[in-house]
Amino acid sequence: MKSKVALIRCGSYHNEEVKSAVKRGLELLGGTGKFFFPGENILLKVNLLIGDPPEKCVTTHPAVFRAVAEILTETGVKLSYGDSPGFGSTEHAARKSGILTVAQELKIEIANFKEGVEIFHEKGIQNRVFSVARAITESDGIVSLPKFKTHALERFTGCIKNQFGCIVGIKKGEFHVKLPDAHDFARMLVDLNNYIRPRLYVMDGIMAMEGNGPRGGNPKAMNVLLLSDDPVAIDATACRMINLNPLYVPVIPFGYESGAGTYLESEIEIVGDDPESFYSPDFKIERSPLRSYNKNSFINVVNNSLVPKPVIIEEKCTKCGTCINNCPVTGKAINWNDGDKNSPPVYDYHKCIRCYCCQELCPENAIIVKMPVLRRIINTFQ
Repeated sequence: MKSKVALIRCGSYHNEEVKSAVKRGLELLGGTGKFFFPGENILLKVNLLIGDPPEKCVTTHPAVFRAVAEILTETGVKLSYGDSPGFGSTEHAARKSGILTVAQELKIEIANFKEGVEIFHEKGIQNRVFSVARAITESDGIVSLPKFKTHALERFTGCIKNQFGCIVGIKKGEFHVKLPDAHDFARMLVDLNNYIRPRLYVMDGIMAMEGNGPRGGNPKAMNVLLLSDDPVAIDATACRMINLNPLYVPVIPFGYESGAGTYLESEIEIVGDDPESFYSPDFKIERSPLRSYNKNSFINVVNNSLVPKPVIIEEKCTKCGTCINNCPVTGKAINWNDGDKNSPPVYDYHKCIRCYCCQELCPENAIIVKMPVLRRIINTFQ
């Protein structure tokens, strides 16, 4: 049986338009009764990377959250919601993103994303032990509400990557240190997603993010909602919309190998609107294959010559120290130069593991990921 992916055109975040689009998508997938039963406790896993307003396109838009919540409430389920932001509390990020206001209006409680519960995933390939938010273990089912965005480490962040927010607080940084290679990190993300196994994914691509994502990029109108119970199929379909080879996004082939879903066009049935009508070949995203990172001291020299590195745009830097505080490396790969907090921080690229946490969480979009000259030259011959 083919995996169904519903592509639904939605040109704005007006509440009724979004709700109509979500409802249409669910009907094309078989209706809410296929996924939910009255009386269940269902967790809405939103993307709350950081506390930014919805127009910045960093987080799940509150109108999408509202539409899914209202439709599910009508089925008789009990809802909660949450995520573990890059820093700060769930409540703060939800307030800034506009989701808290909607949740309070609909009387949906914030789930427990503060307390971690250690679980063992016996079918894990890269990782079998995780400390997940207690909310995951206390719910009957999960609905994942990812944002359509670029990502410096994994090229694209969508359905599978969204579950990383189920890891509590600083535990996320530990994974970056243990798994600096993007391919190993992707295998971990697939293992985590396969343990959590959301019943449904609704990707917010009405306004996506291109460029310096997942926080510092620019809004891009894609005018689409993507719905499916197959996260690999949604992520692969989204990649094809923006002229990105799905195999260049590691979670997609690894997800396919693990049995989480399919990226093959012959095994995906697109329902709803014509995918060609959403095609955006000029979408700003890195389209070259990912290069592996290796912590070996000799290979580290090669990494500095070939692997993209984070770079501070000094005129944008406000010296807030967010990049330093969120660097997961012991000894810090980015720090004040001799303690001088009046100048931008500086990198020690020999320590840098290329996790791009600094770039991901910079509030001023002052950090970009720069392709080394040698790598650009090599890419021209590939």
